[in-house]
Amino acid sequence: MAPRLLLSMPLHAITEVYGEAGLRERLVLELESFPADERKQLTEALELASTLHAEDRRVREPYLNHLLRVAIRIIRYYGVRDVDVLTAALLHDAVEDHPAELGGCDPDRPYPEATEAAVAELARRFNPRVAELVRSVTNPEYDPERDRHEQYREHVAENLERDPWARVIKISDFTDNGVGVIHTTIDKAHRSATKYRPLVPKLRELVGRPDTPLSTQAKEHILDQLDLAEERFAAILDD
Repeated sequence: MAPRLLLSMPLHAITEVYGEAGLRERLVLELESFPADERKQLTEALELASTLHAEDRRVREPYLNHLLRVAIRIIRYYGVRDVDVLTAALLHDAVEDHPAELGGCDPDRPYPEATEAAVAELARRFNPRVAELVRSVTNPEYDPERDRHEQYREHVAENLERDPWARVIKISDFTDNGVGVIHTTIDKAHRSATKYRPLVPKLRELVGRPDTPLSTQAKEHILDQLDLAEERFAAILDD
């Protein structure tokens, strides 16, 4: 894989052509200018994510591809070099998907307790800020009597209101799921579009806020991506 080519390719194109190996190499290239201690922390985060999500898949690809794209997007397109934010980006689904494994507790332990143990483990391995960023983008246990998508949107809006840096992670996550909605099966695309489309206006508003810690250029890029995601949701749901 030629480094200059990898650095010029869209992330989903790397995924299609080179798969996980290509995305890993792209991350390495993005991190070349980072200090050694920050590269070490991010390498440890990637190793942990790789272990936790080793058996997980997103329809046609390893789940790790999603985590790599979320982190790379934050570096390359958002211009963010905050190592804690990038660590949390790589681990943003760890507590939600693997609380017992991460927290080292019984799989039958109640969800809230397993979640707290997992968050505490992230604080121990990295630092409390990383742990709290992951907590902010971790979905709660839903009320089975209410619509799951509605509860998801309420959770996202509430947590992103209070945590500007968590917005950065969630927006990259949303972009990967929204703009990338065409890179999956028809059934999965329809479910994703139904879940995510109503959240677009709220994300637009959050991105535009003065306290969202991104440059004007990064915000404009994100708004363009939200427009593209909306176009794709409409094509899936309105035809």
